[in-house]
Amino acid sequence: MTSSAKPLRADALAIWQAGVEAVRSDHLVRQAVVVDGDRLEIGGQPIDLKRVGRIAVVGAGKAGAGMSRGLVEALGPRIVRDKRVSGWVNVPADCVVPFEAIHLHAAREAGVNEPSPEGVAGSREILRLVGSLGSDDLCIALISGGASALLPDPIEGVSLDDKLLVTRHLSAAGAPIEDLNTVRKQLSRIKGGKLAAACRAGRLATLVISDVLGDPLDTIGSGPTVVDRSTPADALAVLERYGAREAGISPRVFESLTRRAERAAETWSCQVTNLVIGNNAVAVQAAAAEARRLGYLPRASSAPQSEGPAEVIGRELANAALAMLRDGGSDCLISGGEPTVKLIAQAERGRGGRNQQLVLAAVEHLEAERFAAARGQDLVILSGGTDGEDGPTDAAGAVADGSLLARAQELRIEPGDYLRRNDAYSFFEALDGLLKTGPTHTNVCDVRVVLVNRE
Repeated sequence: MTSSAKPLRADALAIWQAGVEAVRSDHLVRQAVVVDGDRLEIGGQPIDLKRVGRIAVVGAGKAGAGMSRGLVEALGPRIVRDKRVSGWVNVPADCVVPFEAIHLHAAREAGVNEPSPEGVAGSREILRLVGSLGSDDLCIALISGGASALLPDPIEGVSLDDKLLVTRHLSAAGAPIEDLNTVRKQLSRIKGGKLAAACRAGRLATLVISDVLGDPLDTIGSGPTVVDRSTPADALAVLERYGAREAGISPRVFESLTRRAERAAETWSCQVTNLVIGNNAVAVQAAAAEARRLGYLPRASSAPQSEGPAEVIGRELANAALAMLRDGGSDCLISGGEPTVKLIAQAERGRGGRNQQLVLAAVEHLEAERFAAARGQDLVILSGGTDGEDGPTDAAGAVADGSLLARAQELRIEPGDYLRRNDAYSFFEALDGLLKTGPTHTNVCDVRVVLVNRE
């Protein structure tokens, strides 16, 4: 059976799911951590277990539960017992599962990607744990996307509410993750290398699943075990660039950053290594392999850096789909990235996330181009967050095809108004276009799939 005879929507879902499956956190950790007798290898670097007193595990992120499970499985029961493996990892509430060796701490509510008092308590327990280790101990840190919100511990003079308002303002203003994390690091006691500075183990090995394009270690999870090259002045510049003073951000934030002036150099007592074990490119490549297996001719790419507005990316994907229908050649486009969304005022704002906004922009563009919606099997556009979360919703993203466009026209549901109000969730909910997966226990940005049927 040729690809054109298959239901495109089912194929798009299978291709996207293959990308997510390739970056399963437990699988990635088991690949990176290998035990051979008394020899432990982490990312190919050997550690003599006879010289290790105990192993402590700390971390944070949406992939924390899967990474913890993979690590315990990789170490095996003998090492877990003999090295008294224990630890504390901050995860979203819906990722908490019973675990014997490592405590999984609910550091925020499910679907609410913001710092919380529970996260502060967990962060302080992590700092206490790493500070209690000795020079013959090994600390393994597990960091994945979402760690920034799951590791809050504001500096003196700044409250959690202050920091929360800063994060909300920068996110609503469309600030890229690099700018957002520059500010987060300077307002934190644990981010920007401060976890490593607090660690008293002889060795600290960090396994990282990257949710930032280009894999900049100092940005992923706000770099808790990476030397921070930014300064308080850099954070102040970001706040000024996005009009934080005018938006009513607390003067305490500006005063605290100004008092700190240049960031003092920190002395680390432990040997630190950071290893990226999974990223967006891995997911995109796996999705492309699945597309080829299904009989498509895919073009695939992973963005090397933060992208522009989701609406622009959505229109570009819609144009790419129309071009594939018209010109021949490839019948599948797979891309990875992370666009931005500028939010409308809270009073008018609906529900949604960047993936839903992107697909809705594609729908609006297809309507504007008078795409024949009755050709329901001719085209599908899917975009989903690999973590299973898209904004403050229970959806990973959205999927649209000609049939959905036809239903929207039949019900007279206009995409433009929903797009303007950041209310893509309501649009796709009414048309059965939401992509819902639940927590995937990984996080490597977004994967998009475009398929066409030219026959």
